[in-house]
Amino acid sequence: MPERSIEQPPCGFQVPLWRAIAVFRFASLTYVLALVGLNLDEYARPVAAVPVLISMTAWTIFASYAYARPARRHWPLLVADLLVVMAALLASVWVAGQPALASGVPTLAVAWQGGPVLAWAVTGGRRRGAVAALVLGGTDLLMRDQVIQATVNGVILMLLAGIAVGHVARLAANVEERLQRAAELEAATRERERLARGIHDSVLQVLALVQRRGAHLDGEAGELARLAGEQEAALRALIMTRPPAQREGAVDASETDLRTVLGGYASPTVSVAMPATPVRLAGHVAREVAAATGAALDNALRHGGGRAWVLVEEEAGTITVSIRDDGPGMPAERLAEAERQGRLGVAQSIRGRIAELGGSVGIITAPGQGTEVELRVPTR
Repeated sequence: MPERSIEQPPCGFQVPLWRAIAVFRFASLTYVLALVGLNLDEYARPVAAVPVLISMTAWTIFASYAYARPARRHWPLLVADLLVVMAALLASVWVAGQPALASGVPTLAVAWQGGPVLAWAVTGGRRRGAVAALVLGGTDLLMRDQVIQATVNGVILMLLAGIAVGHVARLAANVEERLQRAAELEAATRERERLARGIHDSVLQVLALVQRRGAHLDGEAGELARLAGEQEAALRALIMTRPPAQREGAVDASETDLRTVLGGYASPTVSVAMPATPVRLAGHVAREVAAATGAALDNALRHGGGRAWVLVEEEAGTITVSIRDDGPGMPAERLAEAERQGRLGVAQSIRGRIAELGGSVGIITAPGQGTEVELRVPTR
């Protein structure tokens, strides 16, 4: 996969890298000045080294200032940085002379030539850093009549530095991008929860009241109540929809908001009422509670008159999910008899799931009063 340019804001993780490169430029320039002073007698034209050193100092100051601003870290500055160092390398042949270079005298650039390599690596990753190192290393090798082992070692070290720094810069860019996405997701989640609390405390309660008061009326009043119930279910499903980053595998996460799992059951025939604040459960617990709720709703809609209500309550250490329908209900002894005969598979499936979580299931029913299933699970 080709590496793309690494663009970072001024406050990004790369700020310390750019400061370190600026320090490296001045430190390496100091080292160059010291080496020139030690080897000045061996140069073929020692006086010519002065303008070269002045130019290198001026470029060090300018480059450190220019790279400090992210808007200037683009190809014109990168290419100019590389060309200046190449010019310093080529000037070494005229200032020091080939005999001095062949005897082991370092070039005027020496460690200073690592500045562009590091800058290219931070802006473009490993590949761009390797390209800059190979260009400068090739220039150093081509200008010499005789290549010595120290020169080859320097090229290899510069290449490794470009690859290593480019890799670190890429990791820093990825980390900052992920942190930014996480911060945006957290902000969006908080805003969604704030809006959900406001809607839950006002609009949803009014729509639910209209639906309950007009459910048994005829004519336009009954139609209005029905439409209010549909809009309540649609609005509740909208505000409880999980953010995109949580939709895949959310119930398998370490902790899940039960509202995001049960909110999907809301429909024109199923009314879901939940707290305005998050109801947090372990991922596998939320998954089992959602499955048990779905099974109870399926049974309620098939045998309970076509409408159902889900209520989620959180108390000290316990979460209760109640599923109620307005069907004909049944005598309590009939329910016990059916369980003894091995029927009511849905109820048994519900009880089995909740029992594995350390919870309990209560089924309340009576003729003409509908059926209510209560799922109780501990929060921990």
